[in-house]
Parts: sequence; C-alpha cells; structure tokens
Amino acid sequence: MHRVQLHYTLSRDAGSALIRNPLPELLQAVAEQGSISGAARTLGLSYRHVWGALKRWEEQLGGELIVWGKGQSAQLSEFGTKLLWAERQAQARLAPQIAALHADLERAFAVAFDPQAHVLTLYASHDDALVALRSHAAAQADSGALHLDIRFTGSVDAIRALNEGRCTLAGFHTVEQPAADSLTARTYKPLLQPGLHKIIGFAQRTQGLIVAPGNPLGLHGLADVARSGARFLNRALGTGTRVLLDDLLSQGGLAASSLQGYESDEPSHTAVAQAIAAGAADVGMGIELAARTRGLDFVPLVHERYHLACLKASLDQPATLALRTLLQSPEWLAQMATLPGYSPWHCGEVLAMSRMLPWWRFAVQKGSSKPRKKP
Repeated sequence: MHRVQLHYTLSRDAGSALIRNPLPELLQAVAEQGSISGAARTLGLSYRHVWGALKRWEEQLGGELIVWGKGQSAQLSEFGTKLLWAERQAQARLAPQIAALHADLERAFAVAFDPQAHVLTLYASHDDALVALRSHAAAQADSGALHLDIRFTGSVDAIRALNEGRCTLAGFHTVEQPAADSLTARTYKPLLQPGLHKIIGFAQRTQGLIVAPGNPLGLHGLADVARSGARFLNRALGTGTRVLLDDLLSQGGLAASSLQGYESDEPSHTAVAQAIAAGAADVGMGIELAARTRGLDFVPLVHERYHLACLKASLDQPATLALRTLLQSPEWLAQMATLPGYSPWHCGEVLAMSRMLPWWRFAVQKGSSKPRKKP
C-alpha cells in the first residue's frame, strides 16, 4: 500500500500554489509538451534531471508513467494519467482545508521572521491560569507578541526540564510557608539552588477537595475522606499536588493507605474534576477553578503560591522580559482576578528565594560581606 507524506518548504518566493507535488508537475508538463525535453524547458530543468526523476518515480511507485512510441511524442501511461487525475481531484476537494493549513503555517512561521516576537518554552505543573495566560498572550496583536509554548508536567519534572536545558521557565507550587523539614522542602531543595535559579512571582491559588455538587458525603478535610471510605482520586508521582497531599497527610497524622484510591491517579486537575463529575470517584485534590468549571463543589484546604523558576542567566533575555512585562500588565492582572480560587501575587516580580522557599536561609559571616547559607 502506498502512503501519502506531506512536506512544506520555506522560501522567499514560494509561488502561488498552496500545496506542491513534484510528480504531478512533471506529468503535467510532459502531457502538455509531448516530450521530456519540452517538459524540462517548461520547468526550467535539465533533460537529464527530468528523465532521472521520472525513472526514480517509476521504480518507487512500481508502475510505468510515460509511454514512448517510435516516432511518436511522449504520452502519459494509464497509471500516470490516473495519478494526475487523483492529484487534481484531491486538490479541488480539499482546497479550503489546504488554504487554511497554508495560512496557519504561514502565521506560525511569521513569528520566526519577526524580530519583535518572542517564543518562550515553559514546562509547568498543570495550572488553568497558565492556560488563560497563553490565550491572553496569543490575543495580543501588538508588535512584540509573546508566544508561550507550555508543556504541562509534574512540578518536579518541570524543574528537572529547566535544569536539563529543555525549557526556559518551570512552573511549580508550594504552600505559603513550607516547613524546612517538610516533604516539599526535601523535594525541591536539591533541584533549586541560590545563585543559579531565580523565582518569578505568578499567582496565589487555593487547593482543596473537589467533591460532587452539594458535598453529599460531608467531606471537610482529609480525615473525613479517610473515615468515610470515600473513593479518592490522586495526582501522579512527581506532581506538586501529590507532594502537597503527602505533606497534609503527614501533618494530620494520616497514612496514605487510609485513603481509598490513593494509588489511583490522574494527570491534571481537569482530569480529576472530570472523573468526579462522571461519578468515577467521590473526591480528589485539585484547584477551585477545575471544580467550579464543571459545576462541582469545592472544599478549600490551603492557599499556595505558584512560582515560575528560571536560570539566572535567562532572567534578562528578551523572551523572559516580555513575559514579565505581560504578567504585570493591568489587563492580565484584571483577568486573573476573575478566575475562581486565584489572585495575582507579585506577578512578574523577581522574588528572593529565601523568602519564597524558606528552607534557604542566609547569614553574613563576621568579617565578611559575603552571605553564607545557614547550616
């Protein structure tokens, strides 16, 4: 079975054709000119090139394309005629879709040739405000537009991607004042280092229990979830919400095994909410916006801060500066304030790591102006 493979070309002068296929172009030229030499002149190619190309196509497709009779002009074989017909039919039938795809590709690549436009790759813990930010950035038509390439993954994986050079920014979240001996501290401390990383403020959001409308099981905390035997839906290993849950269980003196369904997980807040809306689970940890969007109830447990981390070296790069400017714009701050469970929090500001992640403390040695980390 022969398959179709699509290609496209970038050029200063790509011509007017929305989609090109070199074989039908060769066949059309031969059919019109009646000879290889005439086809070559029409296409601005050498006789040898056209001859060789046709022979390669015949070998690849397994059929004769051109028929030569002694003393007669070159003609398309039946196979060649059907190939040319198929091309015309497909182009005519798919013209609107081809035009739309062509326009989308041109718009996308226009960014690469616009010195005022910026593309920023961000690996991040799933967050609906970031989804809204991406749409908000894309809607800005002014020169200097910012295009956010967001890959949602767990908080831990996001920071690892930053450290491995796979992204410019990493989104992760912590409670407002994580204890120095908490799982949060033990998880993030080896990944984020003063002097190497910088923290940019983004948002404060509320995490809690996503439950069915009316909270029929009367769940007001994790102890209620454990006591009631409610079907719980967790987040995957490596996610910030999983780290948060384990910290809350530890603080409440609860074992992970006390939650029925602790080992069952979903990749995002949205997926947790959807499963509860569908009746596949009774409760799960997530953000308020995911619950409200699907008509579910929400029991707040903690306020947390969503941070954007970057390497110090990229803090003043044009794309990062464009993001910081966007985050501090009145339009974005107003939009974020309308999201349930969210509020702007030092949006776009570079924040002291010792303030945001308090397990990092600094003290000044006597006789020295250089700070040192406390043991």
